[in-house]
Amino acid sequence: MESPNLTHGSVSINDTLVRNSQTTSVETAIALPIFMFAGGAIGNLIAIIVLSVSVQRRKSSAFYTLVCGLAVTDLLGTCLASPLTIANYLDHNVLNDHHVCEFHSFLLLFFGLTGLSIICAMATERYLAICCPYTYQRWGVDRRFAQKFLFFIYISHIFFCCLPMMGMSASELQPSGTWCFIDWWTQHNNKPVAAAYSVLYGAVSLLLILGTIVLNLAVCGALLLMRQRTVQRPVTRASVRERWRALSSAAETQMIAVLVMTSAVVLACSAPLVVRVFANRFMLKNDPKADLAAIRIASVNPILDPWIYILLRRSLFRRLLSLSRRGSSTRRSSSPTTQRDLFYPDLMRDSHVFTQLMYNTNIMTHLPATVKFTAYNTERQT
Repeated sequence: MESPNLTHGSVSINDTLVRNSQTTSVETAIALPIFMFAGGAIGNLIAIIVLSVSVQRRKSSAFYTLVCGLAVTDLLGTCLASPLTIANYLDHNVLNDHHVCEFHSFLLLFFGLTGLSIICAMATERYLAICCPYTYQRWGVDRRFAQKFLFFIYISHIFFCCLPMMGMSASELQPSGTWCFIDWWTQHNNKPVAAAYSVLYGAVSLLLILGTIVLNLAVCGALLLMRQRTVQRPVTRASVRERWRALSSAAETQMIAVLVMTSAVVLACSAPLVVRVFANRFMLKNDPKADLAAIRIASVNPILDPWIYILLRRSLFRRLLSLSRRGSSTRRSSSPTTQRDLFYPDLMRDSHVFTQLMYNTNIMTHLPATVKFTAYNTERQT
C-alpha cells in the first residue's frame, strides 16, 4: 500500500515542478509585452499632453499637427495591438481564432504603414516650408490642411490594409504563435494575387522610407547652401534687425531636430520588417526567428517616438542651444567685427557647425514679405 503512495507522491512532485517551470516561463515571456505596452501608452499620453500645452502659434502649425497625429497613431496602435498579444500569452488559443488573427494582422499592417506615411508627410512639409516657401503659402499649408491630410492617410490606409480581409491575401498565425501577419512565405503561398499584395505592401513602405530620406537630405542640403550664400551676401543695416529677429527664434530649429530624430527612429524600427517582407517573398529559405525579431523591433517604435517630443520641447531645446553658445563663447577670438558679423553677431564666431546649421532653418520661413529672392532661389515670387 505504501509503494503506490510513494510512486503517486513522486509523480505529483514531478508534475508540480513541471507546472511551476511552465508558469515561470510564461511569466517571464509575458513581462516583455506588458512592459512595452506600458511604455508605449504612458509615453504617448505624456507626449500628447506636452504637445497640447504648447503655445497657440505652435499648435496652429501644420508640422505640430502632424506630430500630434503621429503620437495619437502610436497610442492607438499600442492600445489596440498589445492587449491581444498579452491575452495570447495567457491563453494560446486567442490568436487561433481566424477573425481575431485577421484583426491583429490588420493592426500591424495599418499602424506600421501609417507611421511611415506621417513621417514622410512631416518631411514633405519641412521641405516645402524651407525650399519652396511661396508654394507653401500658396497651398495654404496650415493646421486644417494637415488635419485633412491625416484624415486622407487614415482612410486610404484602412482600405489598403483591409484588402487581405476581402480575399486579396490571407492572414495566418506566425510560427512563434504570438502574432499574426499576412501570408508572406513563398513556400506556403502560390497565389499570384496574394503574392502581389505582399510585394505591393513592401514596395509602398520602401517608397515611403526612401522618400523620407531624400526629403530630409534635401532640407539639410538646402540649409547648408543657404548658409553659404547668406554669409557671402552683402548686408545693410536696415535689414539686420529683421533678419536677426528671424534667427533668434528656435521654433524652426526645433522642428528640424524633431523631424530628424523621429525619422531616424521610425526608419530604423520599420526597415527590418520591410526587409523581411521582400526576403520571405523572393528567398527560398524562411527564417521565423528573423521575422519575430523584425516585428519586435517595429514594436519598439511607439515607445521611443514620444520621448523625442518630450525631450525636445521648446524650453529644453532653448537651454541646449544656450549651453552650446556659452561653451563656444569661451573659445572666441578677439578679432574685430566684420560686415558678415552684423548678420550673425554670435553665430559667425561659433565653432559648432550643428548650432550654425540649426540657426539657419529660420531664414526662409521668417523672412519679411518685402524680401525679393534672387535667381539662385528655388522659386521666384509670383
